[in-house]
Amino acid sequence: MASIFLISTNTNVEPYPVYPIGMSVIAGSLENAGHKVIQYDMLATGNSLEHLRSALTEAAPDYAGISIRNVDNVDSFTSHTNKYIHKAKLVVDVLKETGIPVIAGGAGFSLLPEKILTYIGADYGIVGEGERKMAHLIARLEQGIPVQQIYGKEEGIPGNEIPVPRWEPELLRYYLNQSGVINVQTKRGCEHRCAYCTYPFLEGHRMRVRPVHEVVDEIEMLGSFGADNIFFTDSVLNDRGGHYLQLAEEIIRRKVEISWCGFFQPGPIEHDELELLKRSGLQAMEVGTDATSDTTLKELHKSFDFDTVMEFNKKCVAQRIPCAHFVIFGGPGETMDTVHEGIKNINSLKNCVVFPFSGIRLHAGTPLFTRAVKEGLIPPDQSLLEPFYYFSPALDRAEMNAALIQGFKKRRDRLFPPDEGQQRINIMKKFGFRGILWDQLIKFDDQPSDPADKPTTNSTHAG
Repeated sequence: MASIFLISTNTNVEPYPVYPIGMSVIAGSLENAGHKVIQYDMLATGNSLEHLRSALTEAAPDYAGISIRNVDNVDSFTSHTNKYIHKAKLVVDVLKETGIPVIAGGAGFSLLPEKILTYIGADYGIVGEGERKMAHLIARLEQGIPVQQIYGKEEGIPGNEIPVPRWEPELLRYYLNQSGVINVQTKRGCEHRCAYCTYPFLEGHRMRVRPVHEVVDEIEMLGSFGADNIFFTDSVLNDRGGHYLQLAEEIIRRKVEISWCGFFQPGPIEHDELELLKRSGLQAMEVGTDATSDTTLKELHKSFDFDTVMEFNKKCVAQRIPCAHFVIFGGPGETMDTVHEGIKNINSLKNCVVFPFSGIRLHAGTPLFTRAVKEGLIPPDQSLLEPFYYFSPALDRAEMNAALIQGFKKRRDRLFPPDEGQQRINIMKKFGFRGILWDQLIKFDDQPSDPADKPTTNSTHAG
């Protein structure tokens, strides 16, 4: 069997460092197929190309796999100077010095496989879920059977067959020390059809859920390493079938002591459901509100209106559940009238944090990309390796950004522009806080002070 050197190229630490579970899932599948696997993380090893060269010399692998999580940071203010794909190319340049085949994959790679493969110079690429395809590709290469350069998409792995990552103890200790948060996936796929989103392309529209007892087994295993703060990385945790509620019930039944957070879509939710989630350890919610008025929500193909957002946030506040709403200004249907309406709507949300973004990063194959082409904003053959953002033709971008800065300037819980919001979070890091961090910006009515305004002795805060 072969020796395979897997590399996670992600070195982004904003808002906090994230364990490379994609690499570890591939590692588990390859080891189950009988291969020897080395997991190498550029961030955990200091982002040093010389260290990488040394590790490759020592390992002398037969193949290398490189995971590309993101192409850029999807922030229109700074993404042109945060092109993660450039860093990936430098890693591949080092790998090619060894002469071994290089295989690229990951969510970022899957969005632009042909463009990225050509740019970074890898030999092969895998689009979409790579566990089975990676093992299949290695088997064919070992047998000398001709293979296609890019392995395309296929039907997603059934939920009960989604493999558990081969968690690397040294990496676990690193990320627990750096952020205190470990990511866990409970399902794949997305039921929704948002105009800009790539999740349906990457994972499909059909929701494939993992058995809840297997998820909790994994959480308990992670707990043996000291992981007690979990972020569920599902595209949307609160699925229509109620799998997330079954998961909460299993956590409670097994008396697993954790704090957790996840991505939620605003929608009808009952008080008793929120109480159940809190008993299971729910600490905070990151909410995909996405737009700020009924007009722009409809244009993004969202299934809710802003009154639903208001009610969802109100119920969470009543349960003292911190919420962070992620919203985008400048999307389809946006005008300066809806911008001002959106600012008013966002500022009416009580006891929560809001992360506003300006413009929507375009990806081919999404309804929004098709719309941008029809509106003459982008040619159909535009290379999206360089970030291109959709801004409604009905408004002036600079005027909109100025209005947003003015509208949120007195709100320390409205983090705009995004890089300035990150600076505020970095202050809390200096005070010793760990975890998702933004929840510390929320002041409920009976909390008189903001922890980021003064030093804290809570150096082991878990988010």
